Amino acid sequence: MLKIHKPVIVVFFLLFSSFLLNAQVQNEFDYLDVFQLEYADDPQISPDGKFVVYRRTGFDIMNDKSRGDLWIIDLDDPDNHRKLNSDEFNESDARWSPSGNRIAYVRKTDQGDEIYMYWLKSGVTAKLTQLENKPSNLTWAPDGKTLAFTMKVNAKAPVIAKTPEKPEGAKWAEAPRITDRLKHEADGQGYLKPGFTHIFKISAEGGTPTQITSGDFNHSGKLSWTPDSKKIYFSANRAEDWEYDFRNSEVYSVDVNNGTIEQFTDRNGPDENPLVSPDGKYIAYLGHEDKVQAYQINKLQLMQINGSNKRTVSANFDRSISQPVWAKDGKGLYFMYNDLGNTKIGFIDLKGKIKDIVKNVGGTSLGRPYASGSFSVSGSGDIAYTLSKPDRPSDVAVIEEKRKNLRIITSLNEDLLGNKNLGKVEEIWYKSSVDKRDIQGWIVYPPNYDPNKEYPLLVENHGGPILNYGPHFSAEMQLYASHGYVVFYPNPRGSTSYGEEFGNLLYNNYPGEDYNDVMDGVDEVIKKVSINTNELFVTGGSAGGIMTAWIIGKTNRFAAAVVAKPVMNWISKTLVADNYFGYADSRYPGQPWENFETYWKFSPISLVGNVETPTMVMVGMDDLRTPPSEAKQLYHALKIRKIESVLVEIPEASHGIAAKPSNLNTKIAHTIAWFEKFRK
Repeated sequence: MLKIHKPVIVVFFLLFSSFLLNAQVQNEFDYLDVFQLEYADDPQISPDGKFVVYRRTGFDIMNDKSRGDLWIIDLDDPDNHRKLNSDEFNESDARWSPSGNRIAYVRKTDQGDEIYMYWLKSGVTAKLTQLENKPSNLTWAPDGKTLAFTMKVNAKAPVIAKTPEKPEGAKWAEAPRITDRLKHEADGQGYLKPGFTHIFKISAEGGTPTQITSGDFNHSGKLSWTPDSKKIYFSANRAEDWEYDFRNSEVYSVDVNNGTIEQFTDRNGPDENPLVSPDGKYIAYLGHEDKVQAYQINKLQLMQINGSNKRTVSANFDRSISQPVWAKDGKGLYFMYNDLGNTKIGFIDLKGKIKDIVKNVGGTSLGRPYASGSFSVSGSGDIAYTLSKPDRPSDVAVIEEKRKNLRIITSLNEDLLGNKNLGKVEEIWYKSSVDKRDIQGWIVYPPNYDPNKEYPLLVENHGGPILNYGPHFSAEMQLYASHGYVVFYPNPRGSTSYGEEFGNLLYNNYPGEDYNDVMDGVDEVIKKVSINTNELFVTGGSAGGIMTAWIIGKTNRFAAAVVAKPVMNWISKTLVADNYFGYADSRYPGQPWENFETYWKFSPISLVGNVETPTMVMVGMDDLRTPPSEAKQLYHALKIRKIESVLVEIPEASHGIAAKPSNLNTKIAHTIAWFEKFRK
């Protein structure tokens, strides 16, 4: 008889208990976990590089919305990581004073959005304003005495008719909404009240704000002070026909004391985000000559402070530059850009020489893995930025200029995701069958993937279409993977981060060969991964919904599809969407009534007679970008043809369905339920 010693039994018991504990703790990512996610955004490093203040955003499960608080970290003592103040309000837009002793920020309360001030030494917070509307683009004057910001100033709607006054106590219908504006609504905001955005200044000690721009124009871009704190440079369109010349903007300055405005650019196209150099000699700005096409690269421009000697600094750089920041010595600028699906921070000198500093920026788009992120620079060149990982939403990281030392200084989701068995994200490259171009995509494997088993494949098409996916954390992709699907998400032609020519392949040709790029990727994944070819599924939202509808009109390879918030008919969509005025010539030549054949040719509804794929159609009921009438065209056509289909209309959802975490879960749960119905 085998004799087992007591210590062996104890060790075995401990090991078995540990195994059971891990089996219980290491579970898959699930719907309710979405409410527990947090992410860091807008990290602002202090001028001396000793502190970082950032917005920490999470979700309120009881009120089904996001909420952000400001947190501050002492970089010499990372354990000193605390909420900026004890109040429970939505806070954002934290900006350090030039001396680093104060932080101005915006707080949202039930009474509205106001500017507040926090004193670092005392920890005291004070309210500075009582404003008509929300302030934006909060910017300190270099002398630390004044703050500038932009804000909408309300105006009266046009009055067309006078109606009788209702008797006291009578219950009549609400008064009509009347507008004579080209842009009068916006998805996610609804009806836009009349008014114009202007630049204001206010003493850093509080008081009454002073409006320093005037006229019926919008001044809503970023602001940059001159070193003497006497002028502000900004971008706007103050042309007479500004409402219809909506792609154009110019660089201006305004004298903060007398309101005198000077114009410094005059070309056709957007010139925006002006930045005064530290010595006051130059203005850096972003822009391009408008060629009226699908995709155009934003270049870094430079001119003298008086507007002379204009030149393009990044002329030889085939990527779009964003968020430029002057180096303290004025010898160049830091900037952010997307490259092959990855978001990076680089540095460009005044001769156009570029060096990369850091990659993997982003992680603030939790639903789907879109490019995102932000950064700031201290006086000594240390950079605080949002770090993106495939298995984590954004954290704050700091890279030090002198030591080139990268430090990740937050771990906001480790308590949640450290105990989750997440799907592995893997990059894939393949050749397009159309023209042998290299196409990039990503595969998400189910947790505990077994290559000896066959898995269903779920293809997820991104929106835009002039956007890009990347190797970022995505609640949607992880939820699909946790339900046993291999997920493939590609960046077909038309995606950004591959240069202007690649992004512009959809000009007058959308959807087009991007369909082939997606299907070539499906074939490549099937070669690489163990896939049950009878269980192919396809989905996507917005432009991804267009692509999904186009795919099922072209092929019957997929067992089921979910078409979310699509454009089905470019003729009807173009004239009813909130951005109706922006499509002609950049998407297709002319207006719909001038070019009916082309608009119809690229409308997925033109292929609906070919569709045999069981299809769920999904849309937010408050969607103004791809209105519900577009989704209903597909659903009604499929019902008439007796194709198995279902319509899902999500209440209180605009185009950004995932704005409410419960709606994100609704979208994914219904998608998975539909696909499960057609599993073999």
